[in-house]
Amino acid sequence: MNTTLSGKEAVGERFALASMGQAQRLTWQAVERIAEVIRPGMLESEAQALGKQILAELGMERIWHPLLIRFGANTLKTFKQRSDGDPVLGENDIFFIDMGVVWQGHEGDAGATFTTGADPQMIACAAAAKTLFDRVEAYWREGVAGTELYRYATDQAQAMGWTLNLDIKGHRVSDFPHAIHRGGDLGHFEGAPSPGVWILEIQIAHPELPYGAFYEDLLI
Repeated sequence: MNTTLSGKEAVGERFALASMGQAQRLTWQAVERIAEVIRPGMLESEAQALGKQILAELGMERIWHPLLIRFGANTLKTFKQRSDGDPVLGENDIFFIDMGVVWQGHEGDAGATFTTGADPQMIACAAAAKTLFDRVEAYWREGVAGTELYRYATDQAQAMGWTLNLDIKGHRVSDFPHAIHRGGDLGHFEGAPSPGVWILEIQIAHPELPYGAFYEDLLI
């Protein structure tokens, strides 16, 4: 248990940093497993249903936020926005997976973007979301504030030629449920974010074409 966290970083009595790391690993295994079965010709709703089935097979304790799978132009949608229609994944297309799953009482949250086919701009977009995440994560390790992380992310995205969606700025996780602690957004946190309790979210948009990419992971 970690008893040093308080305020917007408060955690419950069951919280353990090692358990957060384990939840992170299990969540990434689930993301990768779902990505492997998503194929061109599949409806977005079909992928979603298949994803839920796979999570159940993997022995998740519960879903703490809805599983989101977005195809094509819906990759521009934020978490709170509904998908437009029920698109079919194309032979040259882009999609992302975003999941929040509880494992052994601790919240995992991960998301990544994938492509089908060989469209170079889509492949570059998916890669750029991960690259930008990695740059911001490295900056976090220097001990900067959460507010500074998203200022830096904005500048880096612009330099890379992409548009950062600032409607999402990361959020809290902990032993379930983290919501009782009301931690707010990472991008509004004025302290240096502690390991194991914050999710860094990166969502970018192509500057001209109707799609984007998403990547998120635990800062640990």
